[in-house]
Amino acid sequence: MNYGFKLKSLRERVGLTQEEMAKVIGIERGTYSLYEMEYTLIPLKHLNTLCNYLNVSLDYIFDFNTEKNYKNYKKSIDKVKVGNRLKEFRKSQKLTQAKLAEKINVARTIISEYEKGNVLISLHALYTICKKYNISADYLLGKID
Repeated sequence: MNYGFKLKSLRERVGLTQEEMAKVIGIERGTYSLYEMEYTLIPLKHLNTLCNYLNVSLDYIFDFNTEKNYKNYKKSIDKVKVGNRLKEFRKSQKLTQAKLAEKINVARTIISEYEKGNVLISLHALYTICKKYNISADYLLGKID
């Protein structure tokens, strides 16, 4: 996904250690190190916290664009809004839940849970959908309009 390289780059640019970044999201330095090396996927809530702290968009972290941040950028993620946007997007692409699930390699019930707002979309699912369909992660997450 390449978010690890961006996180490391930004961390070094602002002069923070891995220990300090780990404290921002309330984890151990070793765990943060695994996220930065992408040996372990960072949970979306942690990545969002780091993006807010570093004042950058998820689209920038994912290398979807070179724009570091957007105007009127919202800091929080609302699972229900994410679900609604995912459903709108899926329908605009004329995809069933089953077809979208197949394309991103998850169970159809997972897509249903995302769309109902019961479960926050996983980082893997978010990244895969955005990359495959060229849609903004920040938009899908309701961080921009």
